[in-house]
Amino acid sequence: MKKKYIVKKSTDFTDIIKNGRYYKTDYFTIYIKDNTLTNYRFGISVSKKIGNAVTRNKIKRQMRMIIDNYKKNYQKGKDYIIIIKYSYISASFDQIQKVFENVIDNTNRINKEAKKDENK
Repeated sequence: MKKKYIVKKSTDFTDIIKNGRYYKTDYFTIYIKDNTLTNYRFGISVSKKIGNAVTRNKIKRQMRMIIDNYKKNYQKGKDYIIIIKYSYISASFDQIQKVFENVIDNTNRINKEAKKDENK
């Protein structure tokens, strides 16, 4: 993932979490908020409760791979924060990827419907 697609600042993280919409799954929570940029950005948060540094870095690498594989479907001008839950460890990579794809598809569908309602 390129640097322009990453949320790094702590203030950005807290702003997105406090003011964004969220979608909860069994394995992670995604917060989504509009930004003023022309591209989307992602941030990944893995708590120390989940495991040691090796485990946390492995989870972040997996999430970055899922994000990169599915990048055609993200909406430009959005920030996404993914907070990993403890149950992520027991799930398979394929399960997590399917859940992630479903959440992104649902958020895109909801946003399209909201835009149609605004235009009426």
